[in-house]
Amino acid sequence: MTLALTQHHELDRGARAAAGVQRHCALTRELKPVDDMMRFVIGPGNHVVPDVKRKLPGRGLWVTATRAAIAEAVKRSVFARGFKQEVRVAPNLADTADEMLERAALDALAIAGKAGRVAAGFAKVEQALGREDLAALIHAADAAGEGTRKLNDALAALRRKTPENPREIAIVDLFSGRQLDLALNRPNVVHAALLAGPGSETFLARSERLKRFRSPADGTIASHHGARGQVTE
Repeated sequence: MTLALTQHHELDRGARAAAGVQRHCALTRELKPVDDMMRFVIGPGNHVVPDVKRKLPGRGLWVTATRAAIAEAVKRSVFARGFKQEVRVAPNLADTADEMLERAALDALAIAGKAGRVAAGFAKVEQALGREDLAALIHAADAAGEGTRKLNDALAALRRKTPENPREIAIVDLFSGRQLDLALNRPNVVHAALLAGPGSETFLARSERLKRFRSPADGTIASHHGARGQVTE
């Protein structure tokens, strides 16, 4: 168990944090937009819990939203300093945060699929490339390279046709075929086209957040304080 010793400003006053608001990273002490951060609260049993949707009650502590930063925060007992009461921190807290971000993105994809905004299958994706409401290409992370390459090349060709008005079409390859099957409630999803509509923007935003979370460290964890007293489980 640990007792936190920290400055009061490190904790927020609740879950409300509008886009554009900035918070101090408890690891680096840098002031950053909340969109670049992850909020943590104290849950049942005094366990530190990731609040990936920023909705959980209680005062929250913010850390730069990358796997490397959160792992470093655990290693350096940052959560012990951040909360002014006894806390328990799981050694695999970064893994838990990753799983929650992944689940949130797939939930949004499921909503888009139920709204009819996802076309699955190579042929349907090819057809969707000509649509004005195409928002993204989705490839299973374990897909064979040939189909992925052909579709990405077709998308690149489409962009070259209108260089003066380039289309913002994302490519998402973060999820396995099995995960896509479950999210879209259909078998053998290897390639899919995401069309603009309910859930689509949310899925893309959450996928981008997951991608940033998994990106290699960029030096944001270089600044830190020493700390004592945190107990991991």
